Amino acid sequence: MPSLDQIFALNGEALQLRSQRLNMLASNIANASTPGYKAKDLDFDLAMKQAQNGSSLDQAMTDHTGYRVPLQPSLDGNTVELSVEQTLFAENAIQYRTTLSFLQGQVSSIRRALKGE
Repeated sequence: MPSLDQIFALNGEALQLRSQRLNMLASNIANASTPGYKAKDLDFDLAMKQAQNGSSLDQAMTDHTGYRVPLQPSLDGNTVELSVEQTLFAENAIQYRTTLSFLQGQVSSIRRALKGE
């Protein structure tokens, strides 16, 4: 019988990575007018694959976080493109909520099984 860690591992790791990416994108948005600020992002798919292969989430985050190359660089060296950041933030927020829903579904299934329903 699998342990709870094994049951929740995939969605738990995904939720943590999505949360970290939300924080990163929010930081980019907050620094949209900071001269010289370099927008960062996480390649979620690669980080998730690395985490599934046994690496720690911190290592996966470190290995797959990079600076975004802007389509239209600003004169002050800031690489944040607000519309891009807002779109990515909204997409990631939806994916976060979806992952959370899957995790809640797993918990509900286990509860029903324990109750014998």
